[in-house]
Amino acid sequence: MKRALTVTLTRLGSVLSTGVAALFLTGCADLGYYWQSVSSHLQMMYAAGPVEDWLADAHTPAQLKSRLALAQRIRSFAVTELKLPDNASYHRYANLHRKSAVWNVAAAPEFSLTLKTWCFPVAGCVGYRGYFDEAKARTEAAQLAAQGFEVSVYGVPAYSTLGWMNWAGGDPLLSTFIDYPDGELARLIFHELAHQVVYARDDTMFNESFATAVERMGSQRWLASQGSSEARKAYAVFDGRRQQFRALTLATRRELADIYEENALPTQPSPAQEARKMIVMQHFREAYARLKTSWGGYAGYDRWMAQANNAAFGALAAYDELVPGFEALFEREGRNWQRFYDAVKRLAKLSRDERHKALATDTANTTETPNG
Repeated sequence: MKRALTVTLTRLGSVLSTGVAALFLTGCADLGYYWQSVSSHLQMMYAAGPVEDWLADAHTPAQLKSRLALAQRIRSFAVTELKLPDNASYHRYANLHRKSAVWNVAAAPEFSLTLKTWCFPVAGCVGYRGYFDEAKARTEAAQLAAQGFEVSVYGVPAYSTLGWMNWAGGDPLLSTFIDYPDGELARLIFHELAHQVVYARDDTMFNESFATAVERMGSQRWLASQGSSEARKAYAVFDGRRQQFRALTLATRRELADIYEENALPTQPSPAQEARKMIVMQHFREAYARLKTSWGGYAGYDRWMAQANNAAFGALAAYDELVPGFEALFEREGRNWQRFYDAVKRLAKLSRDERHKALATDTANTTETPNG
């Protein structure tokens, strides 16, 4: 099996080497950065083996076997009930021996929530730059901070190759998330598969909000029909905290956006604006402290809070901002998954402004229409 995989990866390396040349010639990324991405991804793929082999291996821990079997049930549900792609992704598993799959670097100006973007031939322009090595991510962040940006470095448990690598085995299940609670494991798998359904170049907010909408609606459906009562209770507590935290960050983002809008022209921010920003951030921290107390001291968001800044808020906005519009569109399409995906694909063909406006209209119409 390893020999066959080596042949496959040799072929893959040849294809990706062409991509390296393209990136170098277009100036989208430096050769060293792209090579670390290619080589690290190849290492991850080489480490991955078919789930059935892990399940059949007597040396595989019982807990891991249980989680892999659950992941396969979730994967099957994604196809049969959510109409997500039926392909090679998430039928293999790799132990990465690290806490995150990649570390993303996001950056934003001191008085703006607009993220700096990096551009690549396949993915287009995105509001973050990923590294397989945390130290390299933090070096990049330090360089951006020296340029005056507010920066955020955050680990992510998985990433999507958008279906481009399914011929070579697809995106694998990873040790970085296989032990997630049942509801969260389902959410992550549904989210990453959604990226293989629709992807709009140069629009991180559209792509991530769509995948977030799919994960939310899909996990609710999976838990209702497949989850245990314990899993449903655990998810309700976890998701309740998440919704409270996101409501708080959304309110804070809007307050900051109002302050920054006054500085839209290329002028220096006034001392009054700087003071208002400090007050908003102080109120944000105080409100979080109250939330944490109401949660009985749950500290799951402490790490995020430790580096809360424009970059962190901007990165979070990409996953939240358009979700209500997608949820409204799902309702408008009769809660039919395939019709919903087809509608999203039509939106993806529009310009960025047009698709965002359409989603905002869907949200407004749903808000104004009484439940029947």
